[in-house]
Amino acid sequence: MKRLLPLLLLLFVFGCDDDNFNNNNPNIPSYNFSVDLNLSLPGYNSLNYPGNGIYLGGYGARGIFVFYTGSGYVAYDAACPNQPITACSTMQLQGIVAVCPCDDVEYNIYTGQASGQRYPMKPYRVQTGPGYVRVYN
Repeated sequence: MKRLLPLLLLLFVFGCDDDNFNNNNPNIPSYNFSVDLNLSLPGYNSLNYPGNGIYLGGYGARGIFVFYTGSGYVAYDAACPNQPITACSTMQLQGIVAVCPCDDVEYNIYTGQASGQRYPMKPYRVQTGPGYVRVYN
């Protein structure tokens, strides 16, 4: 039994994970924040319908995009992921793409990816409940 306890302890320690969430990007600093969106309020009501997204300033490095894919919500930093933070590095949401004005690269808002780019959009965690969406880092 004494030999089994250390083995079980090791399995427990290495069995724990951090949900494999990785949003490391050397161009975008990490900021701690949490914002709750009440989907019944007019400013967030569009998030009840698939294919709609909003921009929220004041969170993350350059604000955040929150988007309803139809099967769930995604949230990304609005900073251009492959550019240093500058005056032109706040992306613009245009339908289902976010466009970086520094280099005109288009990022798919469903996946956060852009063809031929090293870094995808910086994702944030999303939690949902009845009538609300929480975005946090």
